[in-house]
Amino acid sequence: MKYSKFKEYVKESAEKFKQIDKKETVRLISHLDADGISAAAILVKLFNKENMKYSISIVQQLKEQVIKGLANEAYKYFIFSDLGSGQLNFIKKYLHDRTIFVLDHHKPEEVEADNIVHVNPHLFDIDGSNEISGAGVVYLFAKEVNNEMKQCAHVAIIGAMGDIQEQNGFLKLNKEILDDAVANEKIKVIKGLRVFGAQTRALHKVLEYCSDPFIPGVSGSESGAIQFLQQIGINPKKGKDWVKLVQLSEEDIKKLATGIIMKRLGEEKPEDILGDVYILKEEEKESPLRDVKEFSTLLNACGRLGKASLGIGACLGDEKTKARAISSLGDYKKEIVKAINWYKANKDSMVSGEGFQIINTKENIMPTIVGTLASIVSKSNYVKDGTYILAMADLLDGNTKVSLRFAGRGNEDLREIVKEITKNIPEAEAGGHMNAAGAIIPNEREEELIAAATEILSKKGIEEKIL
Repeated sequence: MKYSKFKEYVKESAEKFKQIDKKETVRLISHLDADGISAAAILVKLFNKENMKYSISIVQQLKEQVIKGLANEAYKYFIFSDLGSGQLNFIKKYLHDRTIFVLDHHKPEEVEADNIVHVNPHLFDIDGSNEISGAGVVYLFAKEVNNEMKQCAHVAIIGAMGDIQEQNGFLKLNKEILDDAVANEKIKVIKGLRVFGAQTRALHKVLEYCSDPFIPGVSGSESGAIQFLQQIGINPKKGKDWVKLVQLSEEDIKKLATGIIMKRLGEEKPEDILGDVYILKEEEKESPLRDVKEFSTLLNACGRLGKASLGIGACLGDEKTKARAISSLGDYKKEIVKAINWYKANKDSMVSGEGFQIINTKENIMPTIVGTLASIVSKSNYVKDGTYILAMADLLDGNTKVSLRFAGRGNEDLREIVKEITKNIPEAEAGGHMNAAGAIIPNEREEELIAAATEILSKKGIEEKIL
């Protein structure tokens, strides 16, 4: 019942969108991660199909100052995608005389305003953290405006993958969107090894960097990965070149899968290395755009490097833009390596305790990848399962970006924990998801935040250990 009510509201909202005067320029603001870029790409496609004019901004966080700035612009119509639900009070305050569409899946503020059309699954008791992404909400909306938008279902799935909503399968609304993508022959779902880099990385590197699921004696060790392949009868090299997973024969893939499962026999679910793999049928084999998981990483790279337009173009299938987006991956990897090396060199001097670690990178890494660093650390063997990772980086505007992650499988809502940590910092703006949350605070409040985080996370770390 709740799903049919949600879809009915999406349909009503789409009808309101159709009433926009085609002479007006629509102002679009979206998030810079893979989900936000996917959402923006779907809307751009829709605008083009409907012969509508538009202006786009991709932002890291929808802060009060950003919304205040938008109020100075002359546009009558604003669309916020993959953000906005947590900033409805500011939107109501500064944009009360405009027509607003908020298409989001984050937990919303409780605000009523006649000028805001707010499409969010949480309003219908649907879990927006797992069942549908921001791009998914935009897709359902766009499809109601123009049924030809079904051709963009695969873009919504890329967004959902970027928001880590795939857990060996998609749930509910995401599954329906995936069915659209499969029916339109955009995505092929195959059974295979659930590892990152199958299309592009050398096989031994795929295994070395495989942290979820973890492979004992292999993950984190290049020599361990090469030795493992040799032991199970797979030559990691073909001539002078390293072999990629996608190049293996069916027989070798079976050998590899069996070998990994045997290595993981002590784990809770040793067979969860196998499962659904999502292939974009129109992309070239061995391209970074072929696997949905790799495509979402490419979008993240574009967003974090300030090149979101390349990500949007890649989603829309523009070949020249795709090539430029792929070339930006190298720059992104360099920044990630730089961040990891900084972490390894400084981890012994960080504030840490039972069940938590606080990483204050200051100005040493790009603030747009501080969340990525926190995620990598949370999935590495640098910390134990059950550890909260709070990472910070300085922004250019005098604020600090804060990201919170959890190592292992936790049921706690990280978004609520961030709100608890920042509750005594009035200027703090917190938000995010259950499993990936963050905040923006003034630089001068860092010590307060670290003290609050130390107190709160140490208590939670002890509770995790007891449980």
